[in-house]
Amino acid sequence: MTVSVAASFLPRVRLNEPMSRHTSWHVGGPAEIYFVPENRAELASFLRSLPSAMPVCWVGLGSNLLVRDGGIRGVVIGTHGTLERVDRVSEQTVYAEAGTACARIARQCIKWGLGPAEFFAGIPGTLGGALAMNAGAFGGETWRHVLAVETMDRQGRERRRTADEYRVAYRHVEPPSPGEWFVSATLRFEKRPMAHESEVRELLERRRATQPIGEWSCGSVFTNPPGDHAARLIETAGLKGLAVGGASVSTKHANFIINHGNATAADIETLIERVREAVERMHGVSLHPEVHIVGEAA
Repeated sequence: MTVSVAASFLPRVRLNEPMSRHTSWHVGGPAEIYFVPENRAELASFLRSLPSAMPVCWVGLGSNLLVRDGGIRGVVIGTHGTLERVDRVSEQTVYAEAGTACARIARQCIKWGLGPAEFFAGIPGTLGGALAMNAGAFGGETWRHVLAVETMDRQGRERRRTADEYRVAYRHVEPPSPGEWFVSATLRFEKRPMAHESEVRELLERRRATQPIGEWSCGSVFTNPPGDHAARLIETAGLKGLAVGGASVSTKHANFIINHGNATAADIETLIERVREAVERMHGVSLHPEVHIVGEAA
């Protein structure tokens, strides 16, 4: 589908933008149109300008995303670098927009003496992605702290919804209505006047000791099955180091897949399937990816 973009949007539009620049795996073919809005008003106006059949995909830091090598048809909206407002709105509540890096929320809450928010430092994405999948780390989960969210639909209409309108589970969030995207959230924490940056540093040091931080990955590939850990199942199946092309299962943490610099999205997707098949064959457990796979094959 061919789309003409209004002149007013052109300064923030990139055509055939390689998605490898916008994912933590550093793979992915081009997005037909990549748009970073100047603000929410422009985002709403842009959405209203699109044909109703035009596919729209939202991306934050791309840390939980595998874009296939053929790229993404339609429009990709980048929120990081634009929807990043974070305010303390009361003694115990924080307002943050969807493009805000989760690590920034952790730092701000510590400065304000609020918590427990340190776990956000272990989520390598933005608040929008964390809301979409109920992301968590170090025993904390995003939706435990959500009071309300603001969403936007294809017509650029904004709506405020309370947390109890959503069905939330482990790494799963079911919206009350399809076709709405998160643009902000109001989060509630407890007053913790003794909260300190050292708490975040200690958690991140623990993470660096057990995970391949600094290598190209998406974080955890699979959700943990009930009562078990995906990493344990993968490791006991003898899959650490298993490679396809330029991608391999991490030898440090079995639930990570690493791009060693020359992997394709097809390499990674094939490796995901081989891991799933091997674990089911050996353990009788079906692993479910928490990474979102989008786009078309080359």
